Amino acid sequence: MKRFEPLSPSLRCIMTPGPVEVDPRVLRAMSLPVLGQFDPEFTHIMNETMEMLRTLFATKNQWAYPVDGTSRSGLEAAMVSLIAPGDRVLVPIFGRFGNLLHELAERCGAEVFTLERPWGGVFPQEEIVEAIRSLKPDVVAVVHGETSTGRVQPLDRIGAACREQDALLIVDAVATLGGVPVETDAWMLDAVIGGTQKCLSIPAGMAPITYNDRAEAKVLKRKAIERGLRTADAANGELPVVRSNYFDLGMLQDYWSAQRLNHHTEMTSMLYALREGVRLVLEEGLAARHTRHKLHEQALVAGLTAMGLELYGDSDCKLTVVTCVIIPEGIDGEAVRTMLLEHFGIEIASSFGPLKGMIWRIGTMGFSARENNVLRLLGALEAVLLRHGHTVASGLAVQAALDVYEVK
Repeated sequence: MKRFEPLSPSLRCIMTPGPVEVDPRVLRAMSLPVLGQFDPEFTHIMNETMEMLRTLFATKNQWAYPVDGTSRSGLEAAMVSLIAPGDRVLVPIFGRFGNLLHELAERCGAEVFTLERPWGGVFPQEEIVEAIRSLKPDVVAVVHGETSTGRVQPLDRIGAACREQDALLIVDAVATLGGVPVETDAWMLDAVIGGTQKCLSIPAGMAPITYNDRAEAKVLKRKAIERGLRTADAANGELPVVRSNYFDLGMLQDYWSAQRLNHHTEMTSMLYALREGVRLVLEEGLAARHTRHKLHEQALVAGLTAMGLELYGDSDCKLTVVTCVIIPEGIDGEAVRTMLLEHFGIEIASSFGPLKGMIWRIGTMGFSARENNVLRLLGALEAVLLRHGHTVASGLAVQAALDVYEVK
């Protein structure tokens, strides 16, 4: 019989837009003993996690809990639960993940309307507001931080426009939650989805989500009790039931409520990880954490610029935690990435669609956003580019980054 060796993954410096390095304290929490899902000790952990998530999302919403699955599971749960067949849905698209929201809305049976901007920029908020007033959608779904292009969409005026038209606003904050401000209540966002594997520095596997009373009202109109749990007096809501059982927010909120109506078996160790990861964010403080991410972005950008590399995209809407670099002419971008990984243990990302082969994407997120990581990457990238025959201003990149750190 074939013998399999014990796992021994390499220790990497992960500077991608996700996943990122996991905080060792989160890994330690994942090794703690497993509890039963209805053990009072475990349900207490569930309640604590909900309380922490409210602070993280900057909301007073009752509902703030994780959907079990990667970030896309949270997006799908929000979309399939809040978009009924035939709903009018507006999706502003400025990168790959706006296209994903479009696809999810179509799969929900919606009539989808789009606004599109060239990749590398975002929308003036007034353009989205005018489209909301003109199209009168039932739902608006928008990406906050677009990691495919490294841009961030301002949202502080969109929520109010949605309220005027009685439209629900769903926001993909997978790349921004815990890294840059996400003001759920102040910006009037109805449903917000985060991700664990980016700025929270937790393994992929859960999608924190929050939604307000306006969103819950629609969830309740589509309410259904699972067949095997249904009592004689149970009745469905007035709108078509959610097509997914697993991603039905009505069923999920029953599970996360005091009722604890059985739905799935909670991912015990992942919930430990989420609780510890969010605890660490709150311990650092949201404002301090946002400032830290900004510092490492500034150091990275200073180093890349000093090296003579050109950044991609509109600088006015740059996403703090993702920096996109145009691959120099004549350089094989994948060969550079391979050498960084194999010789320096550093991983950066390529891109998708129309940007494939044109840019590198460098993440400074969560636990990966550290001075030693930024300096290591700059030194290694300089060495690799020289090795590939590209002329760079040798020695200046690390010095430029150090200048930023020394005046912090």
